[in-house]
Amino acid sequence: MDTIIRDILAKVAEPATREYLRGLLLEICAIDTTPYADVARMRDAENAVFAILERELDTIGFAGARRERRPVDPAIAKHPAFSLLHFTKTEDRPDGLPPEEVYAGRGNLLYFVPDADGNEGPDGVAVNAHIDVVKPFIPPRDAGDILYGRGTCDDKGAIVAMIAALRILADALAKASARPARNLVNMFVIEEETGGNGSLSLALDRSLRQLYGSLLVLECTGNDVHPANRGAVWYKASLACPETNLLELAAYVIEQFEQEGRAIKAESRHALFPQRPVQTCHGIIGHYGEHPSRICGKVAFDLRIDGTIDQRAAECIADCISSALAEYIAVYGDKTKTVDQTTGKPKVDHHYDLERTPGGFRCTVHGSTGHMGSILENDGAITKMAAFVRALVRSRSRIEALLHGTLSLALADEPEGEELILEGGQGFVPTHPIEEVMARVARAARHGAENYLRLMGRDPAHACIRVTYDKLHNAAFDGDPDSPAMRAAIAAAKDAGIWKNQDIKGWTVSCDARLFATEHPDLPVVTSGAGLLQYAHGDAEQIHLDDLVASVGFLAVYLLRQAGVAAK
Repeated sequence: MDTIIRDILAKVAEPATREYLRGLLLEICAIDTTPYADVARMRDAENAVFAILERELDTIGFAGARRERRPVDPAIAKHPAFSLLHFTKTEDRPDGLPPEEVYAGRGNLLYFVPDADGNEGPDGVAVNAHIDVVKPFIPPRDAGDILYGRGTCDDKGAIVAMIAALRILADALAKASARPARNLVNMFVIEEETGGNGSLSLALDRSLRQLYGSLLVLECTGNDVHPANRGAVWYKASLACPETNLLELAAYVIEQFEQEGRAIKAESRHALFPQRPVQTCHGIIGHYGEHPSRICGKVAFDLRIDGTIDQRAAECIADCISSALAEYIAVYGDKTKTVDQTTGKPKVDHHYDLERTPGGFRCTVHGSTGHMGSILENDGAITKMAAFVRALVRSRSRIEALLHGTLSLALADEPEGEELILEGGQGFVPTHPIEEVMARVARAARHGAENYLRLMGRDPAHACIRVTYDKLHNAAFDGDPDSPAMRAAIAAAKDAGIWKNQDIKGWTVSCDARLFATEHPDLPVVTSGAGLLQYAHGDAEQIHLDDLVASVGFLAVYLLRQAGVAAK
């Protein structure tokens, strides 16, 4: 086996491997696989990516290998882990589409490699990665050692790493006149970003489960190896209180979301999660933001004034916002003083702009985007804006006295309506069942609304807020840090030169790994892969080719160590 490992790593180090990864990743990242209400558009994009992958898989030299497009089973809608098909909702069809229609003609791509005897299962080695990405779509860009664009990091980089690793493994085994002693199952899945229904269909597929005894899920872990994942739920809070300023109400709801998140974090002592990755993210408010787990980078609100704006009134408004910013920085840090590793510039150029408008002022709040798992490294514009709004509400009587008029606050350019929608996510670790987290988030929202109504001198019983979890709702899981799969992964990481003698920890993000781990508690599930989480879902999503090459070496050796070797 040592000779085969040396051959694998030598092949990985060749310039041709690097260029193969570059070309294939740019090719599939040019296809927009973000979610759309037009399911036919999603199906066409998925088919286009799968056609490219099939083209490449057909050139891999494993004897007896086969590929299959396995349909997503609409019956998964009956499972508690099913994610509702929110992306199919439109004004014309507010309830969206049924699973049967959404998954007609859509499925996952599977690639099977038999063992040395030509058999498949039951102790095969499975690998999983997803082809879908989050909005907004960003076309790929080749910058030499770094590739930019949506999916480069999360998760199409993992897709091309899997194919390159299979290709190199097949060549190395053929050179040694050997075959894998255990079969391989490779899963190229859809809809991870919308909640995981693609992988859920495979996790519930009993015939498929008979073919593998361990699973490696490829995600952007920075090439670390993890036996556990934190959990996450995406909330949707609908605010619809009559005769109530909904932006102000939202600011107090957000405050309670943040406080509840800090409480959950304080309670989250777990051996595999010493870093306590319990993030609270607010991704959407009204028409601002794109995704619940993508940190909102910009939001604006108007200060509508009916009165005289003299210098003292303007200074009072500016001082309120400045004071609120200082309080925000004390809790969340000042990202204008944190340098972005990509640009060499501050994460946030400046925190806000306050500009005069014909009707008062507009405050545009700036943050930095990214995956909710990187919230500590980035800056949530919605959370910051809510702090500003609360400060202005607290000082409204003073401001209005200076104005000799009234002050009201509203989201900029938000259509007038009787409802305001907030969407975001709450992370948690295995110390907390997902049901408890959902209940506490919903309770926090109600407490925030009640606090605002009391402040306004109104009956808190009139709070009209509804919290639902129609989108992603991922349980946390903690696997065995000393399972055979983890031992093989650590050995492969050492072989590939990417093991750093670090402590074994759970991954600070949630992914499809939890679907297999919770559905099959006896299944060792490991998460690893190239790319840095701080770039996933961000405007500067990227992957360094060195990291991708290292992942290929790790993956090929991992498959070899897990599958074992048998003579032809």
